[in-house]
Amino acid sequence: MPHNLAALFLVALSFMAWQPDRWSTVLGGERPNILFIAVDDLNHWVGHLGRNPQTKTPQIDRLAAQGVSFSHANCAAPACNPSRAALMSGLRPSSTGVYDNGQEWQGVIPKEVTLTTQFLLAGYDVYGAGKIYHSSAHREDEWTNYFAVKSRANVPLVRDPSAKGNGVGGIRFAPLASADDALPDYQIVDYGISQLQAKHDKPFFLAVGLHKPHMPWNVPRKYYDMFPLDSIDLPPHREHDLDDVPAAGIKMAKPDGDHATMLASGRWAEAVRAYLATIAYCDHQIGRLLDALDDSAYKNNTIVVFWSDHGWHLGEKEHWRKFALWEEACRCVYIWKVPGVTPADQICDRPVDLMSIYPTLCELAGIMVPAHVEGVSITSLLAEPKQPWPHAALTTFHRDNHSVRDERYRFIRYADGGEELYDHQQDPNEWTNLASDPELADVKSRLAAFFPAVNVAELPRGQANRETQPEELQD
Repeated sequence: MPHNLAALFLVALSFMAWQPDRWSTVLGGERPNILFIAVDDLNHWVGHLGRNPQTKTPQIDRLAAQGVSFSHANCAAPACNPSRAALMSGLRPSSTGVYDNGQEWQGVIPKEVTLTTQFLLAGYDVYGAGKIYHSSAHREDEWTNYFAVKSRANVPLVRDPSAKGNGVGGIRFAPLASADDALPDYQIVDYGISQLQAKHDKPFFLAVGLHKPHMPWNVPRKYYDMFPLDSIDLPPHREHDLDDVPAAGIKMAKPDGDHATMLASGRWAEAVRAYLATIAYCDHQIGRLLDALDDSAYKNNTIVVFWSDHGWHLGEKEHWRKFALWEEACRCVYIWKVPGVTPADQICDRPVDLMSIYPTLCELAGIMVPAHVEGVSITSLLAEPKQPWPHAALTTFHRDNHSVRDERYRFIRYADGGEELYDHQQDPNEWTNLASDPELADVKSRLAAFFPAVNVAELPRGQANRETQPEELQD
């Protein structure tokens, strides 16, 4: 794996071409279009995965019923910036130094190595809208066209009279009296719809990135009304859950921060309701996009890949947000629909991570996978979801902190040597740390083999790429 930019550049150029001799049997040899749907901060609370029975996601579940959904999919990093930079570049955080938000990926990821550049050089038109990289950052010459959300100053967001301020501390939420189309995600989906309705002379790669359910969980009240407050169940949790967690894990959890504030407020159930409501709003927008695809001329020759950039905690393990290496932060929604390849309505239990997107899309489109790409293609799993799989899913948060997930276990090792091991067959909520059990030493050794051999230094934090949300309500 080359680590300097010059080497990356040369390696990338040597592979960046359409390889007609490599076309697979996908779509009978026809060059497939790509609909690339990204969702921000969506954890595994979607109906077909069964994690939270309260959630209402008929449109995401509709897509899953048309293809293959992965039950053990994990992000490359449990934060927006590093997760997206890794996915789009094919380079893990441990190779770039982009481990967290606020670290500028543009200086260490040349445009020549990105996923969209691959498709441009292969003769595709590449369109984008919304949040693909962190905070909607992008480089213009890596896209045929990128839609910038327009200001809607004439359609101000209005907090519903039933709202109690704008949430609890840093956990921000409020029902709105505004309509669906007042939020930027509506415009983003409109752009995607317009591209699906247009006539294209070349195959296209269409990336549509939704901000919701990222905070603030401010969506029209009708979505809140779908979840009566008195019906809300809190996520699985127990007191003193961090007692067997090493110091580095407790530091990530910050139990004296968001969680302590939420407990003191007595509004935990309200926050859960707000997250569910915002997922429901997101799901509705996904439905609009899927309807447009079904009504388009491209229905039968378009690959759909749907991914959420990481998970989210709502009090599990005394933690809120992402920024941790447990199941709730690492597990994400990951669905593929590939005409002629994926069987319908299949759940794949094999462990994969989002680094698989880059090589899989290239392989399906007949584009040579560049040598720098660190992910593993899952094309074989798309065709046969039950086949044996020798790989595990790897997630990294800050230097030398890694989490590996296979079908049964999650193994976490921190930079200071602290460890956690959870048996999901017996303990799906990760309540009992088994890392000190000598009988499981072989399990730890096997999973540790998936940790990266090289962990480059962290980039400095800067002002660029800090999260901004155009729909934020200010008190």
